[in-house]
Amino acid sequence: MDDCVSMSTPMATEGLDADLQGTPTDQTTYLRMIRGLMYLTVSRPNIAFATFVCARYQACPTIKHLKDVKRIFWYLRQSYNMGLWYPKDSGFELIAYSDADHAGCKDDCKSTSGGLQFLEHVEKGAVELYFVGTEYQLADLFTKALPKERFEYLVHRIGMRCMTPTQLESLAKLSS
Repeated sequence: MDDCVSMSTPMATEGLDADLQGTPTDQTTYLRMIRGLMYLTVSRPNIAFATFVCARYQACPTIKHLKDVKRIFWYLRQSYNMGLWYPKDSGFELIAYSDADHAGCKDDCKSTSGGLQFLEHVEKGAVELYFVGTEYQLADLFTKALPKERFEYLVHRIGMRCMTPTQLESLAKLSS
């Protein structure tokens, strides 16, 4: 990883397909990489879509699929200090975003739906639904491969921040 090229997004905008004519790669290595990425999606929702698209091809991974998984790692390399911060004593509110990308899968034209839930505070059990205009659709982050500018905008909107280890230590002390 020390010599890898950094990427500004975890997935190329053209997406991924089955690559039936591609050169097969080691399935065990591919599975290990996918499992590690899935573990990270809890605190790194910005890699969720790319990880889950790559996970579709675990049964027959090719060099093309492996390259896309490596791209996610290359993205993580340049953004290793980014993540969501869950303060210990904060109030709670449940905010959910969802989106469906109809016929979004290149292989079978099935819908690729995505969703995101933030646990915050629900007051008196009331849940309100709002229409959100296309330019503010945070769920796009979970259903589409996006251009760099759009990806960075949405990552910022969901509250992910880059923090130095010193900043993280001071936040941890404040919340304990």
